[in-house]
Amino acid sequence: MAVKGIASALPAAQRRDASTGSGANLTQSAASGPSRGRILVIDDEQGILNFVSRGLGAEGYAVDIAADGAAGLDAALGRSYDLIILDLLMPGLPGSDVLGRLVEHKPGQPVIILSALTDTSSKVHSLELGAEDYLAKPFSFEELLARVRARLRGARLRPTVLTMGSLKLDLVDRQAEGDFGRVRLAEREFLLLRQLMRCAGETVTRERLLADVWGYHFDPGSNVVDVYVRRLRAKLGGELIKTVREEGYRVDPS
Repeated sequence: MAVKGIASALPAAQRRDASTGSGANLTQSAASGPSRGRILVIDDEQGILNFVSRGLGAEGYAVDIAADGAAGLDAALGRSYDLIILDLLMPGLPGSDVLGRLVEHKPGQPVIILSALTDTSSKVHSLELGAEDYLAKPFSFEELLARVRARLRGARLRPTVLTMGSLKLDLVDRQAEGDFGRVRLAEREFLLLRQLMRCAGETVTRERLLADVWGYHFDPGSNVVDVYVRRLRAKLGGELIKTVREEGYRVDPS
């Protein structure tokens, strides 16, 4: 069965009907020459896995494929990938849950969503969760390839350390460094401090922090933001994060 929107974009030598795979949930492949980057494709449609992996492999990328969300998440957390291409509609563990857990454990991981969902709310929700791009099915391979190249260029240029005065936040090791020394942060502590530093000088409401750090999974009336701010103050000092009464929190560049 040919996959609409993909097969026509591949070279003739690579076009063929997609067949059912061996049943393994994760398949690893190597680029034919020096790799331009390693990409993980997570999708439950074997035809899409076949066509996308074959096309990216022909362009010099090393491609791993996972046929369900659970296998894809295990692979994504178990090794380093330059980019992940992720479907949303999968049985078992859906793509939105995979994305949420990726953001928790690997907040700097570039992800492109590749989904049959074309509604605005699905796109907005995915981007707010942490995806860098969203491409709807059916799609052309040329467009996917262009987006892959763009995201990889952006990832290579992305800084790995946020700096604000004497405060430094390592985005890879999730460690904060300043007058207090160097401390390792828990996942939510890291995400909260990262968001506040990115909005330095701006008052960030509790509702926005709930959305950006916890992905709307908590009741807006929850005091979880206040709890984690107290944890950060205990580690980094009480003066760094300022409370703006009845509004939210702020860190000031110095």
